[in-house]
Amino acid sequence: MNLQEFLRTYSDKGPFELVDGQKIRVVPQVVRIGRIASRIARWIGDFVETENHGEAFLKTPYLIYVGEQILGSRVPDIMFIRAERLVALAENDPDWEEKPLTIVPDLVVEVVSPTDRLTKINRKISRYLKDGVLVIWLVDADSKTVTIYKQGQTNLELLTIDDVLLGGEIIPGFEVAVSKLF
Repeated sequence: MNLQEFLRTYSDKGPFELVDGQKIRVVPQVVRIGRIASRIARWIGDFVETENHGEAFLKTPYLIYVGEQILGSRVPDIMFIRAERLVALAENDPDWEEKPLTIVPDLVVEVVSPTDRLTKINRKISRYLKDGVLVIWLVDADSKTVTIYKQGQTNLELLTIDDVLLGGEIIPGFEVAVSKLF
């Protein structure tokens, strides 16, 4: 599938992810999950705009390319790309804002929805890491936790409502109390 085919299908059939050649429909979020995702995106967006660290995107697809062929696409709840990578993208592709992102995000945030199953979540996390995403925050509204996955690390970090979520090396200086997410 090339970019034109992708855009036409996305427009005609609605949001989807392309995984191993299969189109997987993106399921609409329930209000509680959408609210949590919007809060996180707003906090990241406000912080990085002030600090010029990069940009956060809400429910925006990114594409996995080989040559002109799209091998995959993902639609994270939230993704963040550092400023220097966006500058490089804009220099290489002046029309980058008129299509899905063609670079893998540095950070992905997924908010677990009531319809998500553990196997589906694990596959999604594995795909993000395989794509090259550096850090994934998995936000679980039911357990009020955030699990942090990092590229190349097998140890997970589990944050509870008593903890503070930090931007680390991806978003230096960013922090928010986990309790505020819920």
